[in-house]
Amino acid sequence: MILDEFTKVTGYHRKHAIRVLTTQATSEPKTRVVRRVYYEAVKEALIVLWEASDRICGKRLKALLPLLLGAMERYGHLQLDEDVRTRLLAMSTSTIDRQLHLVREHACGRRKQRSSTTNRVRKLVAVRTFADWEEQLPPGYLEIDLVTHCGPRLEGSFVHTLVLTDIVSGWTECIALPVREQALIVEAISGLRPKLPFPLLGLDTDNDSAFLNDTLWNYCQEQGIVFTRSRAYHKNDQAWVEQKNGAIVRKLIGYGRLQGLTATAALRRVYEASRWYVNFFQPSFKLKSKYRQGARVHKTYYRPETPYARLMTREDVPCETKEMLKERMGSLDPVMLLKHIRDAQDGVMALSENRTPEVVAPDVADFVSSLATAWRAGEVRPTHRQAPKPGRWWRSRPDPFAEVWPVLLGWLEEQPDLEAKTMLKRLEASGYGEFPDGQLRTLQRRVRVWRMRIVQQLVYGQPPAAPNQSENAGAAVI
Repeated sequence: MILDEFTKVTGYHRKHAIRVLTTQATSEPKTRVVRRVYYEAVKEALIVLWEASDRICGKRLKALLPLLLGAMERYGHLQLDEDVRTRLLAMSTSTIDRQLHLVREHACGRRKQRSSTTNRVRKLVAVRTFADWEEQLPPGYLEIDLVTHCGPRLEGSFVHTLVLTDIVSGWTECIALPVREQALIVEAISGLRPKLPFPLLGLDTDNDSAFLNDTLWNYCQEQGIVFTRSRAYHKNDQAWVEQKNGAIVRKLIGYGRLQGLTATAALRRVYEASRWYVNFFQPSFKLKSKYRQGARVHKTYYRPETPYARLMTREDVPCETKEMLKERMGSLDPVMLLKHIRDAQDGVMALSENRTPEVVAPDVADFVSSLATAWRAGEVRPTHRQAPKPGRWWRSRPDPFAEVWPVLLGWLEEQPDLEAKTMLKRLEASGYGEFPDGQLRTLQRRVRVWRMRIVQQLVYGQPPAAPNQSENAGAAVI
């Protein structure tokens, strides 16, 4: 009964209350006696052995100690007292690392730690995964990400693209930034908000320090914007914007290197031309449901729709916004927008290739007429065209007719219409060697090149090419 009353009054756990009641109080506190096993001589010897082992870790040094200590004593580099030697070999790996901790920090420097500001903001921002988005979410919750235009190398300064994608409608906006800086990101978001067809309600970012900082956090708190982040190394948490990075940014711009304010302005012109084209004339899929059956994941999608069409069917979008979007849709010419995109892409490609961009007058009639045959030219996007590969002019095999070509040339000059098959049989009959049947095609190509050269001389009045050049031209196709 006393114990029950004591636990109710003090709130102690029953076992802790028993220990308190049965322990006799002492006036003098107990002092812990520290037994220093590894004194300075052992530590100094350990430092010498650590340096002799080229500063390896404690686990490797523990395994090396007997061998290294024996070798150093054998050659007279180190002479230890028997007690010091025994204590040194009895050290555990944890004790070795603990004894060498301050020595390592002084010799190698402290390990670079993450910024305390980033860690603090990271703890303040809530984590939101792909499955946490609600079904009846209103438009205005955007996922944002940065796309770099650095080309094959990351050194130096280069242009970035800030991509913002609405979760509900798929409405996507792209903004060119000359550098990766948190103040520029806030300015870009502030300038974009009046252009959006819906109020900005939330931002979801990755764990980049350009987003997780006091600048963007304070801006979201002041403006009443919900600020969330994805999990580290889980790109699927930002699946909406990650898909647009490839389907829009890389498709429009490619993977070339862009740097400087001039390139930023050219990139801005591409995004201004593609903004209406992407959101009004580019349908996209939206995931409806998925379930796993064994190792296979079955996914069901809604019918492909444009962001404009999705916003027009939403009941939570105001009528004024729908009227504005409908009016904008009626004033857009998709072919003209595509022509502006191609011209802006050509300007970006010129900067990527370090050449002056050409100013082309917008001729829509010629552009429309070229759409029917554009497929024959291959890639139509200037930012994705590759330089044509030079033709192969060298031989990959020895020329079987190198020694007998002067003889063949004399026969052709006497009788230009002589067939290659007849010439091959005549060579074998004249004792110039044996030529397999597979070399007939090679001789036919050589004869055709010679005849083309003669035709150019007779018809166009061009001087015949040198024999070596004609032979190399024929060898290139063999």
